[in-house]
Amino acid sequence: MNKFEALGLSEAILKAVNEMGFETPSEVQEKAIPILLNEETDIVALAQTGTGKTAAFGFPLIEKVDSNSSVTQGLILSPTRELCLQITNELKNYSKFSKGLRTVAIYGGASIHDQAKEIKRGAQIIVATPGRMQDMINRKMVDISNIGYCVLDEADEMLNMGFYEDITAILSHTPDDKSTWLFSATMPKEVSTIAKRFMHDPVEITVGHKNTGSKNVSHEYYVVNSRDRYAALKRLADANPDIFSVIFCRTKRDTQKVAEMLIEDGYNAAALHGDLSQNQRDLVMKSFRNRQIQMLVATDVAARGIDVDDITHVINYQLPDEIETYTHRSGRTGRAGKSGVSMVIVSKSELRKIKTVERIIKQKFEEKEIPSGEEICQVQLFHLANDIAKSKINHEIESYLPSINEVLEDFTKEELIKKFFSVEFSRFHNYYKKAKDLNVSRDGGDRSEGRNGSTRYFINVGEKDGFDWMTLKDFLKETLGLDRDGVSRVDVKESFSFFNTDSEHQDNILAVFEDFKLEGRKVNVEISKDSGRSRGGGRRRRDNNSGGGFKGKRRSDGFKPKGKGRRDNDSNSDRGGSGRRDRRKRSDRR
Repeated sequence: MNKFEALGLSEAILKAVNEMGFETPSEVQEKAIPILLNEETDIVALAQTGTGKTAAFGFPLIEKVDSNSSVTQGLILSPTRELCLQITNELKNYSKFSKGLRTVAIYGGASIHDQAKEIKRGAQIIVATPGRMQDMINRKMVDISNIGYCVLDEADEMLNMGFYEDITAILSHTPDDKSTWLFSATMPKEVSTIAKRFMHDPVEITVGHKNTGSKNVSHEYYVVNSRDRYAALKRLADANPDIFSVIFCRTKRDTQKVAEMLIEDGYNAAALHGDLSQNQRDLVMKSFRNRQIQMLVATDVAARGIDVDDITHVINYQLPDEIETYTHRSGRTGRAGKSGVSMVIVSKSELRKIKTVERIIKQKFEEKEIPSGEEICQVQLFHLANDIAKSKINHEIESYLPSINEVLEDFTKEELIKKFFSVEFSRFHNYYKKAKDLNVSRDGGDRSEGRNGSTRYFINVGEKDGFDWMTLKDFLKETLGLDRDGVSRVDVKESFSFFNTDSEHQDNILAVFEDFKLEGRKVNVEISKDSGRSRGGGRRRRDNNSGGGFKGKRRSDGFKPKGKGRRDNDSNSDRGGSGRRDRRKRSDRR
């Protein structure tokens, strides 16, 4: 039995739910749907992005409107065009078997007259952005004087974006006796003001705690000098070869600059900010959804309402001015029950902000180090080996095999492997061997100093074995008999991982894993050459002109032949130097 049946939904919606493969309602759906179905009430629902809020208000709204009448009965306000279209598409899917029900999207960047025609054809539900909705009301293109239900979705985001006046103006055109359903990730005072002014004794539902972050997201911070921020960003990406991320900057100018530098350094990146045309925004988002872009650099405003599945990392290139905004950023990952990582790059002067964010989201941050060149080399080598192992054979090369075998017949299998990996790896490794440490300690010293008491290990299990950083940490603590803080700096990759313990446990750990098997497979643990020290570095991929580095979705990361203007083996080669980036005081938020 599908658990949605217990919520009291109609056969038409249950049929759509079954067709979409939904089986178990999320917590916000379980709490909100029965109330909204059975009562005529206002409601304030606090739940994180990605917890299924659209269905929580969408199912009851579809049930409550009269599909036999063409009058507009429900209005949903959302902060961005992207979210507006997403909600509209989801409602259409939910109402697939609800005969006669029409949902129309109203947003900027498209013909207002075409949208007005769509409404005139009959739309029981309108999904709109506040700016375009207010424009259509002023032009008398839409009538919301008889609506029975108004949904404010991502209310805190709308208010953060400056839509307070638009929202209050729009609500003034609606009946006093309508039901208002407010859904929000956080409850800042502006949202409370809206609730008090336009709602009557609302029922409040809270999933988790107010203003808290998702439990599926781990939070990390890295302390670097401000001039090394970009170099640190690249190294974090290089340590995660399959990264699919959103990188947040505070201003449009920084967003564009960081994206341009990433593209020039061979990453599949793009910028998303308010200076782009709607067509440009659509192209960027299409490429990101199709994973042609792996690193989307965005302002907070431009990223509102982005709903892309399986984002692995959110990287805070800079912390937001409004700390509550951090909750929205981190909510882009760890969605639909999957785990995600939110990384923050901070300078020493910004450390106090981390404590403020921890207090607001009620979650702890783990202090981590920018990976060393040695560690990134290990990650990239094993990633390359896994890519080769998973590659499908192109049988068209078989006609060339006799000639190839003749060239290589004098080499053993081991020699051939070494030669192949040397071709892919030598220039890459040479680039890193003198790479400097980017990490900064709280007192300003080199963080590698004083780390002799910690040992870093390599272990040959990872995501393909069903581990994420939390489950691997629990497994290691239980297996090794260590306390809560006995295992640290756990980094899980596809087929292997890294972790740290105090050096005093070294002999015991190696002994425990000497003949250890997990589900019949031998688990190998060895001391990483890096062993807790962090010297920096970032991946360098193949440049077609240089013949070195790694192949992949991101091309060369600074690997260019000498004489092309590239500086080698210092922080400026990672674009960390102050001469590469201009200082500015003007703040351009959108």
